[in-house]
Amino acid sequence: MCFEDEAGFTRRPPKGRTWGRRGHTPVVTVSGRRSGRLSVAGLIAWRPDSRTRLCHRLLTHPAGKGTRRSMSERDYIALLDGVHQLVKAPIVLVWDRLNTHVSKTMQELIAEREWLTVFLLPAYSPDLNPVEGVWAHVKRSLANLAV
Repeated sequence: MCFEDEAGFTRRPPKGRTWGRRGHTPVVTVSGRRSGRLSVAGLIAWRPDSRTRLCHRLLTHPAGKGTRRSMSERDYIALLDGVHQLVKAPIVLVWDRLNTHVSKTMQELIAEREWLTVFLLPAYSPDLNPVEGVWAHVKRSLANLAV
Protein backbone atom coordinates (compact mmCIF):
# COMPACT_ATOMS: atom_id res chain seq x y z
CA MET A 1 0.00 0.00 0.00
CA CYS A 2 1.34 3.40 -0.96
CA PHE A 3 0.35 6.96 -0.12
CA GLU A 4 1.46 9.77 -2.45
CA ASP A 5 1.52 13.54 -2.16
CA GLU A 6 3.42 16.39 -3.72
CA ALA A 7 4.78 19.71 -2.54
CA GLY A 8 6.31 22.76 -4.13
CA PHE A 9 9.20 24.79 -2.79
CA THR A 10 10.72 28.08 -3.82
CA ARG A 11 14.47 28.47 -3.63
CA ARG A 12 14.09 31.06 -0.91
CA PRO A 13 14.00 29.66 2.63
CA PRO A 14 10.66 29.88 4.45
CA LYS A 15 10.60 32.28 7.35
CA GLY A 16 10.56 30.82 10.82
CA ARG A 17 10.92 31.96 14.40
CA THR A 18 14.17 31.73 16.26
CA TRP A 19 15.87 32.81 19.45
CA GLY A 20 18.38 35.63 19.59
CA ARG A 21 20.25 37.75 22.08
CA ARG A 22 18.24 40.54 23.59
CA GLY A 23 18.57 43.63 21.43
CA HIS A 24 20.15 41.74 18.48
CA THR A 25 17.61 40.56 15.94
CA PRO A 26 18.93 37.60 13.94
CA VAL A 27 19.02 38.37 10.21
CA VAL A 28 19.10 35.83 7.40
CA THR A 29 20.09 37.42 4.10
CA VAL A 30 18.46 35.97 1.03
CA SER A 31 18.78 36.93 -2.60
CA GLY A 32 15.60 38.60 -3.81
CA ARG A 33 15.92 37.28 -7.35
CA ARG A 34 13.51 34.72 -8.73
CA SER A 35 15.43 31.55 -9.21
CA GLY A 36 12.79 29.00 -10.04
CA ARG A 37 10.86 26.41 -8.17
CA LEU A 38 11.29 22.85 -6.93
CA SER A 39 8.58 20.22 -7.14
CA VAL A 40 8.82 17.04 -5.13
CA ALA A 41 6.48 14.06 -5.15
CA GLY A 42 6.80 11.70 -2.23
CA LEU A 43 5.42 8.23 -1.76
CA ILE A 44 5.30 6.19 1.43
CA ALA A 45 5.36 2.48 0.60
CA TRP A 46 4.14 0.21 3.39
CA ARG A 47 3.99 -3.59 3.41
CA PRO A 48 3.33 -5.89 6.38
CA ASP A 49 6.46 -7.58 7.74
CA SER A 50 8.71 -5.22 5.79
CA ARG A 51 10.23 -1.82 6.42
CA THR A 52 8.35 1.28 5.34
CA ARG A 53 10.01 3.27 2.58
CA LEU A 54 9.85 6.91 1.59
CA CYS A 55 10.47 7.30 -2.14
CA HIS A 56 10.55 10.68 -3.84
CA ARG A 57 11.13 12.40 -7.14
CA LEU A 58 12.52 15.94 -7.32
CA LEU A 59 12.25 18.27 -10.32
CA THR A 60 13.54 21.79 -10.79
CA HIS A 61 11.55 24.30 -12.78
CA PRO A 62 13.29 27.40 -14.17
CA ALA A 63 11.81 30.81 -13.47
CA GLY A 64 9.97 32.55 -16.24
CA LYS A 65 6.62 32.91 -17.87
CA GLY A 66 5.22 30.06 -19.90
CA THR A 67 7.20 27.34 -18.12
CA ARG A 68 5.59 24.47 -16.25
CA ARG A 69 5.72 24.91 -12.47
CA SER A 70 4.51 21.49 -11.39
CA MET A 71 4.94 17.81 -12.15
CA SER A 72 3.27 16.21 -15.14
CA GLU A 73 1.48 12.89 -15.47
CA ARG A 74 4.66 11.33 -16.90
CA ASP A 75 6.64 12.45 -13.85
CA TYR A 76 4.18 10.75 -11.48
CA ILE A 77 4.17 7.56 -13.56
CA ALA A 78 7.99 7.54 -13.54
CA LEU A 79 7.86 7.66 -9.72
CA LEU A 80 5.33 4.81 -9.60
CA ASP A 81 7.32 2.69 -12.05
CA GLY A 82 10.44 3.20 -9.94
CA VAL A 83 8.65 2.22 -6.74
CA HIS A 84 7.23 -0.86 -8.46
CA GLN A 85 10.76 -1.91 -9.44
CA LEU A 86 11.92 -1.31 -5.86
CA VAL A 87 9.20 -3.20 -4.00
CA LYS A 88 8.73 -5.92 -6.65
CA ALA A 89 5.04 -6.26 -5.84
CA PRO A 90 1.66 -4.93 -6.97
CA ILE A 91 0.89 -1.44 -5.71
CA VAL A 92 -2.30 -0.15 -4.13
CA LEU A 93 -1.98 3.62 -4.40
CA VAL A 94 -3.90 6.18 -2.36
CA TRP A 95 -3.64 9.82 -3.41
CA ASP A 96 -5.56 13.07 -3.47
CA ARG A 97 -7.74 14.51 -6.21
CA LEU A 98 -5.13 16.75 -7.81
CA ASN A 99 -6.15 17.60 -11.37
CA THR A 100 -3.07 15.79 -12.70
CA HIS A 101 -4.03 12.64 -10.77
CA VAL A 102 -7.55 12.47 -12.22
CA SER A 103 -6.83 13.62 -15.77
CA LYS A 104 -7.70 11.50 -18.78
CA THR A 105 -4.01 11.08 -19.60
CA MET A 106 -3.32 9.74 -16.10
CA GLN A 107 -6.27 7.34 -16.30
CA GLU A 108 -4.85 5.94 -19.55
CA LEU A 109 -1.37 5.55 -18.04
CA ILE A 110 -2.81 3.78 -14.99
CA ALA A 111 -4.89 1.44 -17.18
CA GLU A 112 -1.69 0.27 -18.93
CA ARG A 113 -0.30 -1.03 -15.62
CA GLU A 114 -2.12 -4.12 -14.34
CA TRP A 115 -0.04 -4.11 -11.15
CA LEU A 116 -1.42 -0.70 -10.12
CA THR A 117 -4.71 -0.11 -8.28
CA VAL A 118 -5.62 3.49 -7.43
CA PHE A 119 -7.95 4.88 -4.76
CA LEU A 120 -8.73 8.58 -4.38
CA LEU A 121 -8.94 10.29 -1.01
CA PRO A 122 -12.07 12.30 -0.20
CA ALA A 123 -11.87 16.00 -0.99
CA TYR A 124 -10.08 18.16 1.62
CA SER A 125 -8.72 15.29 3.73
CA PRO A 126 -5.02 15.96 4.43
CA ASP A 127 -5.31 14.13 7.78
CA LEU A 128 -5.76 10.82 5.93
CA ASN A 129 -2.50 11.11 3.99
CA PRO A 130 0.68 10.52 6.05
CA VAL A 131 2.90 12.17 3.41
CA GLU A 132 1.35 15.53 4.34
CA GLY A 133 3.14 15.25 7.68
CA VAL A 134 6.44 14.68 5.89
CA TRP A 135 6.08 17.95 3.97
CA ALA A 136 5.12 19.83 7.14
CA HIS A 137 8.26 18.53 8.87
CA VAL A 138 10.51 19.35 5.88
CA LYS A 139 9.19 22.90 5.59
CA ARG A 140 9.60 23.49 9.34
CA SER A 141 13.17 22.17 9.32
CA LEU A 142 14.13 24.36 6.36
CA ALA A 143 12.96 27.59 8.04
CA ASN A 144 15.66 30.28 8.07
CA LEU A 145 18.14 28.04 6.24
CA ALA A 146 20.21 30.07 3.80
CA VAL A 147 22.14 27.73 1.53
